[in-house]
Amino acid sequence: MTVSTRILLPALLMAGLGGALLSSSILAGATLLLAIAGCVFIARKSHYKAGWETPKELRLLHFAFWFFVLVSTYSWVLEGFDYEGGKTLGTHARFILFWPLVIALSYIGLRGRTVFYAFGLVSLSAITVLVTSVISQSGTIESFLNGRFGGGINPISFGNLALLGGVLTLISASFFFRSGNKGLAILFTVMGVAAASIALLSETRSNLVALPFLLLACIPLLGTRMRWAGLIFIPIIMALAITSGDRMSQTVQTLLHGGSVDAGIEIRLELWGLAWEMFKQQPWTGVGLGGYTHGIEAAVEMGKAPAILATCCSGHAHSDLFNSAATSGIPGILGWVLLIAIPLAIFGRHLFSAHQPAAHLAAAGTLVSISYFFFGLTEATFNRTLFLTFYLLAIAGISSALFHELSASYVRNRTRKVSATIITMNEEAHIADCLKSARLVADEIIVLDSGSSDRTAEIAKDYADVVEVTDWPGFGIQKQRALEKATGDWVLSLDADERVTPELAREINHHLADPDADAYKLPWAVTIYGKRLDFGRSGRAPLRLFRREGVRFSDALVHERILIPEGRKIKTMRGRLTHYTHRDFGHSLEKSAKYAWLGSLEKHRKGKKTRTMIYPTLRGLLTFVQVYFIRFGFLDGAVGYLTAVTYAQVTFNKYAGLWTLDRPASDARHE
Repeated sequence: MTVSTRILLPALLMAGLGGALLSSSILAGATLLLAIAGCVFIARKSHYKAGWETPKELRLLHFAFWFFVLVSTYSWVLEGFDYEGGKTLGTHARFILFWPLVIALSYIGLRGRTVFYAFGLVSLSAITVLVTSVISQSGTIESFLNGRFGGGINPISFGNLALLGGVLTLISASFFFRSGNKGLAILFTVMGVAAASIALLSETRSNLVALPFLLLACIPLLGTRMRWAGLIFIPIIMALAITSGDRMSQTVQTLLHGGSVDAGIEIRLELWGLAWEMFKQQPWTGVGLGGYTHGIEAAVEMGKAPAILATCCSGHAHSDLFNSAATSGIPGILGWVLLIAIPLAIFGRHLFSAHQPAAHLAAAGTLVSISYFFFGLTEATFNRTLFLTFYLLAIAGISSALFHELSASYVRNRTRKVSATIITMNEEAHIADCLKSARLVADEIIVLDSGSSDRTAEIAKDYADVVEVTDWPGFGIQKQRALEKATGDWVLSLDADERVTPELAREINHHLADPDADAYKLPWAVTIYGKRLDFGRSGRAPLRLFRREGVRFSDALVHERILIPEGRKIKTMRGRLTHYTHRDFGHSLEKSAKYAWLGSLEKHRKGKKTRTMIYPTLRGLLTFVQVYFIRFGFLDGAVGYLTAVTYAQVTFNKYAGLWTLDRPASDARHE
C-alpha cells in the first residue's frame, strides 16, 4: 500500500462526511471515489493478501444494506419497471456501495481518530454555512433568526444532519479528552454545541423527538458518577430546545393542551393515512416504488385527498416506516427495520468497551442508527439522496474503524496460568495443529486419549505436558477427568478439531492480564468444504475458557455442559475458535448419526419421551428455520444451506431415535 493511498482515502472520508452540509455533491463524489478504490482492492484481492479476516459483523451489516436494495428491486419489478419507481431505485441502489467502502477503509486500517476528525468537520460545515448566510443576508439578524434556517437546502435535512453532526462532535470531544488532548476536546465541544444550536434554527420537530435519545446514547461514555448528572442534565437541554423557537414551543403546547395542529402535521397525518390504506390493499408486495406517487395523484384527482399533496408530497410519504409499508409491503418494513436494527445491535454491544476508541466509535454508530430511526418516523430519509448517502458513508466508516480498533486493542500480556485440556479418539489428523494453537495461550496442556487406534497419543506426547490413555465413559465424565488433572488458575477446554486463531490468542492473553469475567465464551468459526461459516449454529459461542475453582462438567453422554457456580460473570470474546467439524460429507453423516443416537440415549436416560412421529418432524423443520433463516445461515451460501439441512436431520433423528427406544416396551404391554 502506497503512502498516498493511506493519506488520500481517509481524506476522502473526512471530505465526504464533513462536506455533506456544504454540498451533497462533495458527499456523493467522495463516496464514489472511495467505492471505486474498494472495487480495485477487491479485484486485486489486496485485503486478503494483507491477511484481513472479514469480521462476521461486517457481513451482517452488508446484508442489511443489500437486502434493502433487493426489496426495492423486487417492488420495482412487480410494478412493471415504472419510471418514477426507477428513480427511487436509483437512489436506493447507492447502498450496494457499502461493501466496497468497507473494503477500502478496512484495507488502509482506518483509525477512530480519523472518524472523529470527520465528525468535527460536519459541525464546522454547519457553522460555516450559518456564518456565510449571515454575511450574505440582506435583512436584519432578527428577520434571519425568525425564519426556518436550512443553509440553502431543505431545512429538515439540514436540521437533522446538523444536530446529528453536533452530537457526534461532542462524542469526539469526549474521546480527545480521554486521550489527554484537552485543547482539541475544548475546540470540539464548542463546535458540537454550536452545530446543535444551529440545528435548532431549522425548527425541525423531529430533532425534538430524537434529541433526548441521542443524549442518552452518550451516557455510557461518562464516568459512573457523571452518568447521574448527565441524566439530570438531559431535561434541562430539552427545555432549552423547546423554548428555542416559536414553532417548537407551539407544537408542544398543542400536544399538551389538545389544540389544533398546524398544516405540516395535518398533511403528514393525511399522507400516512393514505399510505396505510395502500399497505392494507397489498400487504405482501406494496403498490410499488412508483405506485405510491400514482396513488397520491389519483386520490387528488378523485377528490379523496387535498390538492396540495400532488405538489408537495407525491414523491414519498414523509415517513420511512409508512413509505416502506406502502411501496414494498411487509418486505419493505422488514428491510427498513433491519437497516436500522442490525447496526444498532452491533454497535450497542461495544458501548461499554474498555478500549476508549472502540467505546466512542460504538457510541457514534449507535447514535447514527437511533437518529435515523427517529428522523425516519416523520421523514422519508432513505428516499432523500443526502440523507441516504450520509448514512451509508457514516456506517461504513464507523464500522471499519471500530473493528480495526478492537483488533488493535489486545496488547497486554497474560498474568494467569492457563491449563488446556483436550480429550481425543483417533484424531491424528488434527491433534498436532490443535496443540500447537493451544500453546499460544496455555502454560500446561493435558491430553486424555480414549484408546485411539492411530498415532494420536504418540503425536500428542510431542506437544503436551500430560498424555494419558483411558477408557471411554462419555464426553462429560472424560472432560471432568481432564479438568481434575489441570493445575492452572484458568482452564481452556478444547476439542481436537478446534484451533485457537492468533487473534483469539492475543485477545485471551489480553483479558487474562486482568480478567473482567469468570468465564468466557469463544465464538466458533466452523470451516468445512473450504468455507468458513459465520452464521447459523456455526456462529454460536460455546463456553471454553473459565476460572478453574468450583467448576465441573456435567456427566452427559454427549453435549456436556460446563457448570459454572452461580453468581459468576460470563462474557463473550470476539476472536474466533476455528472448528473443523468433519473431513468430508461421509464423515459428516457418520458424526451426525453418532451424535443423534447419543442424544436419543441421553434424553431417554433422563426419562424424556416422544409419543408420535409428528414431534420429530416438527422439531426438524423448526431447526431448519432457526438455523437457516433466524440465525442468518443463508448468508453462508450453499454450504450454509447444507449445514442447516444437516442440523435439521440430526434433530429429527434424535427425537425419532427417542421414539424408537420406547417401542419394544410399548409392544410388550399389548402382548
